[in-house]
Amino acid sequence: MTHLLEKETPFFFSEECIESFNTLKRKLTEAPILIAPDWDLPFELMCDASDFAIGAVLGQRKNKHFQPIHYASKTMNEAQTHYTTTEKELLAVVYAFEKFRSYLVMSKSIVYTDHSAIKYLFAKKDAKARLMRWILLLQEFDIDVRDKKGAENLAADHLSRLENPHQDKFENKEINEAFPLETLGSIALKDDSTPWFADFANYHAGKFIVKGMSSQQKNKFFKDVKHYFWDDPFLFKNCADQVIRRCVSGQEAYDILKACHSGPTGGHYGANYTARKIFDSGFYWPTIYKDAHDFVTRCDICQRQGKITQRDEMPQNSIQVCEIFDIWGIDFMGPFPSSRGNKYILVAVDYLSKWVEAKALPTNDARVVCKFLKSLFSRFGAPRAIISDRGTHFCNDQFAKVMLKYGVTHRLSTAYHPQTSGQVEVSNRGLKRILERTVGENRASWSDKLDDALWAFRTAYKTPIGCTPYKKVQLNELNELRDHAYENSLIYKEKTKRIHDSKIKNRVFNVGDRVLLFNSRLKIFSGKLKTRWSGPFTVTQVFPYGTVELSQNSGPNFKVNGHRLKHYFGGDIPTEDFQDCEDSRARSIHMSFTSSASFWESSIQI
Repeated sequence: MTHLLEKETPFFFSEECIESFNTLKRKLTEAPILIAPDWDLPFELMCDASDFAIGAVLGQRKNKHFQPIHYASKTMNEAQTHYTTTEKELLAVVYAFEKFRSYLVMSKSIVYTDHSAIKYLFAKKDAKARLMRWILLLQEFDIDVRDKKGAENLAADHLSRLENPHQDKFENKEINEAFPLETLGSIALKDDSTPWFADFANYHAGKFIVKGMSSQQKNKFFKDVKHYFWDDPFLFKNCADQVIRRCVSGQEAYDILKACHSGPTGGHYGANYTARKIFDSGFYWPTIYKDAHDFVTRCDICQRQGKITQRDEMPQNSIQVCEIFDIWGIDFMGPFPSSRGNKYILVAVDYLSKWVEAKALPTNDARVVCKFLKSLFSRFGAPRAIISDRGTHFCNDQFAKVMLKYGVTHRLSTAYHPQTSGQVEVSNRGLKRILERTVGENRASWSDKLDDALWAFRTAYKTPIGCTPYKKVQLNELNELRDHAYENSLIYKEKTKRIHDSKIKNRVFNVGDRVLLFNSRLKIFSGKLKTRWSGPFTVTQVFPYGTVELSQNSGPNFKVNGHRLKHYFGGDIPTEDFQDCEDSRARSIHMSFTSSASFWESSIQI
């Protein structure tokens, strides 16, 4: 057909021209055929780079003919276009290996490039930092670099001159110059049915050794495997106490743990006793103590036992007062034996000076409280705040009107937690102790002895303030005594808080936590074998000073003190936690393992 275009040549479209035309048309309209990879043959890479793009062709040589598997090209960014020629050519190789990584890992690769300098970069020690980094990335591959003329590397040369017109729309990723972690391309053979002792069982049953272990792993493997032996269909271990126990895992281990702890003969013992029961029953797995601890921690019945102790207290929050008679604590004592018609003692104590006022009263209603407060205010002035418990004699309309009239703030202590108003509780104990020792046999005379007891209490040395309350309220040298008492009180409270907080459990409640509540109203319980822990409840809000708001399924939210709560770890341990062992790696197992529930049940009964 070329001869038809020559000058002064007659145009004659012969049969040969028709055949040539059809052949040319067929070649131009047929798509290149991509082959499937043959993993027994080495892979070949054709790489090339131009001024603005790079190209690569992955293929294999079958019957001495190169056949393509994949084509790839990429446009360089602005920084990469300023690379040297050697850097661009090596960048094309790095891009090809990152693109076709899944084909080239653990396979021999032959790289064809028209830049002969690349071949010598692998042995060069003083190359540029960028080139050395790329060379180190390529070290994990089995690479053979060969030269090839540009005229013979047509496909890669053509791809390196294609500029990607869709880069901004569909593929805006730049050339990746770093390879991913090796673990991202690894194949995980582990599943829930693979026991932790698969490697040991494979070795004893079929002399199968896991490939790819380092020398240290091999030494450890052969050191451990000698303690195991295979008796079809079970694997047994000769433990340190010279007792042979069967190796179990997964759901079977979980069932054994459940039977030894919460079964009819389990007894709900602690983690160590439960683990010993499992050992005595003839079973073994490496994480038995950890799994037993987790199981006991999550046992619903075990969490609802016990009482609250001093270690369950919340951290102290001291009430530090700056001015005398600014804050008073008020509380009732009694009922006592009737003395001149009086059965109760109403006690008020100043938080700064520790000065105590007390009055014997026939009743403990709101009327006598308000009368007492009016006489207190007339003597010492209206305070800024009064702290009391939540008794009905303090929480009523009449009391609230008196507080409003004198402009006094009424603060309530936390329910079932008298330590909140601890100052008045301490004063109560002090007065009661003095009265017990002064009334003698005639207990009905305690109202006559109350004034003497008050005087003895006021003139006694108080460690927090470093002096007596009587000396504190004297007018002469009052400022100096106040400063001295304030400093002593601050030091004392910090010391007691430090001692108190060091003995308690470090518990922090957050919103969303599930907790159990200790019910301290013991009269509602009919017998000793009934648990005092109710719930679980959900924490909805955490307040200062240890107060926590809880929500319940039926009913409104309510507030309690944090010392009556403990975290609830309800629910059983997921059975997949019993699949793992730190000392062995999961492998595909080469024989079938059968679990026999009747086997371990009979062992436990024995």
